[in-house]
Formats: sequence, C-alpha cells, structure tokens
Amino acid sequence: MNYDELIKTAVEMTKKSYAPYSHFHVGAALLAKDGKVWTGCNIENAAYGPSNCAERTAIFKAVSEGCKEFSAIAIMGGPEDENGNVKIGDFCSPCGVCRQVLSEFCDKDFKIILANGKGEQKICTLGELLPLSFSL
Repeated sequence: MNYDELIKTAVEMTKKSYAPYSHFHVGAALLAKDGKVWTGCNIENAAYGPSNCAERTAIFKAVSEGCKEFSAIAIMGGPEDENGNVKIGDFCSPCGVCRQVLSEFCDKDFKIILANGKGEQKICTLGELLPLSFSL
C-alpha cells in the first residue's frame, strides 16, 4: 500500500470520530508489516481522561486481534466547519502518549505520515519524534 492510500483512509476515519467536546476530528490508518491496514479515530468522553486518540484506537484494535508488527501510520485531523464537516487543517502529529504507545510495538524507523489540507506531506520516523522513549 502506498502512503497516499493510507492518507485517504485516515481522512475517511476523521468522519467516524466522536469529538463533541473539542470538535477536532482525527483519523489514523496503521499499516501492519503483513500489509493489513488497521484504522482508528479519536473518541472523546465528558470526563476527558477516558478519551482515546485515533492512533491508539488503531494500534489497540490491531494488538487485540494479534497483530504486533507495523511499518507506518498516517494521521489526519482538523476542526469541524460551521456545518459540522471536518476540515483537514495543518499537520496533525501524534501526542506524547501515542508516541510512547507506538514505541511499544514499533521500531525507531517506523514511518509517521502527516499531511495537511493543502496536500503537503511530512514523513518522519518514530525515532525522530521520540528519540529517548521509555522502554524496558
């Protein structure tokens, strides 16, 4: 699968997110080493703490089904417009918690693909975003 397809899948997942508090929708498409794509979206909660990011939703779905080897993830996000539609905005980088969770299952050369509403892409590695990850 090429990165453009992953980005498209991540954009589609923004439409499934549940973001009644922040009104900021995020979608993720996680590429397993076997070629399967696992998807996720952000899911908010009124208590905030139980909310879950799109990246963690995707990785938890995959791991819960026995998949633990990944090569890339595309992440897209943006706010709602006045009609409630998602407007892909600037690059949407994973939060620190998601970076740490990714580091549990992904190598430092794992690719993180970000794209913005203008169609520009940034590709970085997990090692670049989290150079000193906590691990056992």
